[in-house]
Amino acid sequence: MKNIADFCFPVSWQKILSQSLSYSAIATASLVASVLIVSGKVNAQSPQPVNNDEVNNYAQAVLAMEPARQQAFDEIKKIIGGSEIPKIICNDSKTISALPKKAQDVAVNYCNRSQKIVEDNGLTIIRFNQITLNIQSDENLKRQIYNRLLTIQNSGKPR
Repeated sequence: MKNIADFCFPVSWQKILSQSLSYSAIATASLVASVLIVSGKVNAQSPQPVNNDEVNNYAQAVLAMEPARQQAFDEIKKIIGGSEIPKIICNDSKTISALPKKAQDVAVNYCNRSQKIVEDNGLTIIRFNQITLNIQSDENLKRQIYNRLLTIQNSGKPR
C-alpha cells in the first residue's frame, strides 16, 4: 500500500529530501564543534583511523543529538533575543557562565543529554570530538558518515 508521501513526492523528491536530511546531520556534526560543543578535550596528535563501528556509532549519535541540539539552540535564542548566540563549549565554564541564567540551564542540560547520547552510542566524548574534527579534513570519512546517515534515515530507525 502506498503512503501519502509516495503520492506527494515522487521517488526522486524523496531521495532529494533524504539526502538533504543527511547533509543537515553532517552540518549538525560541524555545528556541534562550534556551537554547544560536547565536553571533553580533543588530543591534537595525528588522527586515529575511524573503524566501521565508530562510523555507525557516530552517525547514530549525531542523529539522536540533533533534536536536542535544535531545541537547545531555539530556547537559548529565545532567551537571548535577537543577538547572536555565542559559542558555547560544554567543558568551558566561562562560555556557559557568560549566558543569562535560564540559558545556562538550557546549555548545561543539553551538554548532559549530549554526553549521554554519545556514550549510549558506544563512543567516549573524546572520541566523538576527535571524529568531528577528522570529518573537517578527511573527505573519505565525511563520505562514509554521510552514507551511514543515509542508510539509517532510509531504514526509518536509528538502530
